[in-house]
Amino acid sequence: MRPRRSVLTAALFLALAVGPPGPAAAAEAIRIGFMGPLTGIFAQATAIAKYRKLVDHDKIHVMTGILLVNVGNSLVPLIERDRLPTLFLTTPDDLTKRKIAKWILRSNFSASQIMHPLGDYAAKTLKYRRVATLGMDNGFGHEEIGGFQRVFEDNGGKVVQKIWVPLNALDFAPYLSQVQKDVDAVCAVFVAGQAVRFVKQYGESALKGKTPLIGTGVMIDESALRGMGDEAVGTVGALLWSPTLQSPANQTFMKMAEGKLGRTPAYFHAIMYSSGRWITEAASALGGQMEDREKLVAAIRRAIETTPDPRGPIKLDDWGNPTENVYILRVDKVGAKLATTVIHTYPAVSQFWTYKPEEFLKSPPYTRDYPPVKP
Repeated sequence: MRPRRSVLTAALFLALAVGPPGPAAAAEAIRIGFMGPLTGIFAQATAIAKYRKLVDHDKIHVMTGILLVNVGNSLVPLIERDRLPTLFLTTPDDLTKRKIAKWILRSNFSASQIMHPLGDYAAKTLKYRRVATLGMDNGFGHEEIGGFQRVFEDNGGKVVQKIWVPLNALDFAPYLSQVQKDVDAVCAVFVAGQAVRFVKQYGESALKGKTPLIGTGVMIDESALRGMGDEAVGTVGALLWSPTLQSPANQTFMKMAEGKLGRTPAYFHAIMYSSGRWITEAASALGGQMEDREKLVAAIRRAIETTPDPRGPIKLDDWGNPTENVYILRVDKVGAKLATTVIHTYPAVSQFWTYKPEEFLKSPPYTRDYPPVKP
């Protein structure tokens, strides 16, 4: 689920990044399909109907967006059948691990990818040994917590509790009260409005000030952070981008984004801006000739790896997933405003972390029960 405004502004940044066609492409418009939920649950049947319109009626050359897991999974076989070059925002691990799609490239991250480094940081730098986890009871939550747990435990730590929270939960007290009193930290995975409510209620609980809070960087991204107060200060997370990155590419993006939005952009804006830039660069490289789909996918891959990006350098692996920096972020109070400060950078993080892909893929996928808790 994603609020209407967030989706529309993400689409706006795609449009701004693509811009008007150049002279080489003026003979025929470059047709881009964008799919994203506006309000509520975006049903699979609705998504398929809209996809068919984009492909059959609008004759799009390339598609992007696709945030929700259920929508992404339902469209994969159609995209493969139609041979439609697509940039996916959705994060299921197996999309670029065990169920490879030729015509889909990921523009974001695989769910566990950003949590592997957090597990490493928690064990080696923060020196935590016993951690409880609280997470959304869905695929994203399961895969993110699983990625954290595997690396944390491989480095001497131990996840002693995994507490799953329903997606419609408003009151977190029953779950926070289950956290063992002797843990070194709580690692949490929540997004959007649920992240705001969770962090607020964590700050009101007996855990605040005694048990540090760490978790997914999406939980403290600007999309949620702007709804939080001082209770968020000190929270540590891992994400592939922060507004405070000082690279020239990010400063260029921030100037444009803040001018258009009138506020600090969220990471969704940065990702959709990247997608637009990549499509633009690919179209330019092809002289606006977008009909050869094999060449278009190859051109998009080259653009991903050669276009300066707000998040930093990117390389696509053989499975279509970005190998990219992951930043450890801390929420600080800067003047009267909350901001995420980069406190550590893990460069060129693979979706397989430091494991060999062939060995990684022999293990079961991260699920609600894997890796298991070993009290």
